Amino acid sequence: MNYNFHINDFEGPLDLLLHLVKASKMDIYEIETNKIIDDYLIFIKSMEKLNIDIASEYLVMAAELIHLKSKMLINKKDEEESDYEINSEEDLKIKLIEYQKYKEITNEFKKLEENRNDFYTKIPANLNEFIDDNHNYNNNGDAINLYEALLQVYERLKKSKPLNTKITKKELSIEKRIGEVRNILKKKKKMNFIDLFDIMNKEYIVVTFLSILEMSKNKEVIISQEKNFGNIVLEIR
Repeated sequence: MNYNFHINDFEGPLDLLLHLVKASKMDIYEIETNKIIDDYLIFIKSMEKLNIDIASEYLVMAAELIHLKSKMLINKKDEEESDYEINSEEDLKIKLIEYQKYKEITNEFKKLEENRNDFYTKIPANLNEFIDDNHNYNNNGDAINLYEALLQVYERLKKSKPLNTKITKKELSIEKRIGEVRNILKKKKKMNFIDLFDIMNKEYIVVTFLSILEMSKNKEVIISQEKNFGNIVLEIR
């Protein structure tokens, strides 16, 4: 086998062994142990002839493989504890299989890291400059509280009994409902959120709710709540 690679191309002796297995087009589960050991030792010797410094871990692995090969030649099985980590062909296969799995997972992590680098996060900004100092806000009023209040309105709708009469529906747009709410608040200045729902049907409730959200977004109204589960109050700005 011609070696056109350098010792620094590998992350360790197992990486080199795995490369030799793939270069020989072997199945990692059915490697030819003798051939892989010979290829490894030839590679190490070629590096020594080129006066290239070889890390001690590569030489330790070479000693392990020489020990394994000598045992295989004399067909010896360990009966006593050994100072070597690789004492059989099975030990070598297990180490290579585990290393290959580790390497595959590491490559997957590298891909995830590269993908994560494509995302950028914004540093939290100070929004105090956008606060109107001319008015004291009550931060208890928010969309969640409005939603909870809306559920109460729906409960009232369920309990209300339909009248035995013919009803002709008229279309109600958000823009029109905003105008109606604006006129009501100009007259009353403050009012209970639930009191805006004087007609108990789904279309009217939804349009009214969306209108209030739109007015809040446009800073036309102030939404406040004195305490948890208390009444939500709307006030014209």
